[in-house]
Amino acid sequence: MSAPLVANSQPHRAMEMAAPTSTEPAAAASGHHLDSALLLMGQKAVTIVHNGTPYRLQATRLGKLILTK
Repeated sequence: MSAPLVANSQPHRAMEMAAPTSTEPAAAASGHHLDSALLLMGQKAVTIVHNGTPYRLQATRLGKLILTK
């Protein structure tokens, strides 16, 4: 598995890359929308650290996401 992805390493860059468009819902316009492809970065799974606890975010073959502790 690749190195853990630390979500807070450059949050401003992530939001710039996931800029909302006019067809996205209101939640996206408020900056609370992040495309899963940006988190996964071409991998099937990444580790996300939240409050010091690692979580695994995994994409399934059917296009679903699984988040496990």
